[in-house]
Amino acid sequence: MNSVIDKLKEIEVGEVGITIYSTKEKKEIASLNSELRIPLASAAKVAIAFCIAKWVEDDVVKWDSIVEEVSFNPEEDSKELYPHIQNRRTLSLREAIEVMIACHDSYIAKSIVEFCGGWEKVNKSLQSYYPSIHVTENPRDIDNMGQLNELQDLLICIYQGYKTHPLLWTPIINGLVRQNGKIEQIPEHHLNHMTGGLETVAVDIGIMGDFNENPYIYALGAINLPYRLKHQSSDHKIMEAMERLYGEYVKQ
Repeated sequence: MNSVIDKLKEIEVGEVGITIYSTKEKKEIASLNSELRIPLASAAKVAIAFCIAKWVEDDVVKWDSIVEEVSFNPEEDSKELYPHIQNRRTLSLREAIEVMIACHDSYIAKSIVEFCGGWEKVNKSLQSYYPSIHVTENPRDIDNMGQLNELQDLLICIYQGYKTHPLLWTPIINGLVRQNGKIEQIPEHHLNHMTGGLETVAVDIGIMGDFNENPYIYALGAINLPYRLKHQSSDHKIMEAMERLYGEYVKQ
């Protein structure tokens, strides 16, 4: 894992962190600045979905409940990934969660949270598990924050939950599997993840490798980067680090 960490350390401007968990060894196998607090951007949608799944588990809401007055963010890709639902104004809660994650859709996120009782209620529940995580309606809000190690632990919980109770966690996993964030050197079916990007922030949390053959679970974030639309050196180094991480997975 040293090669992954070394590549990230090449990012000279800003702060970067990563934490990597092996489902084979059942422990963290590498980390750098794992307590780094980062703006979540779209990655917050995974935290929202985790909260709703826990409520379904506790029978507070049901996956078959109907979320009404939904709309789709035209700047995202639901037209490509879900062309069959574009004229729908209602979705089941399970469908809404999947679309929210797969399409990074803040409009659907707003509908889900309002249906389930509002942002204050969601944050109170989330912070009972992960005190650093706070989600907001606007994914670009500076208060939309979380700590890398807690984000990774949340994703481990989702993965382990799916392995033991797949029907409960399927809506989240379906969204992660279906979303469209590709890295050239990694097979699409070996990268089930959620990215979030702002002008000076990069976020990527996910499950890397064959889902049923001891994948890695990771959380990566970088803050205070040079303006990413003009300066892409940091993005290239992050991509190279991810490719190296996949190389480590293949070798294990």
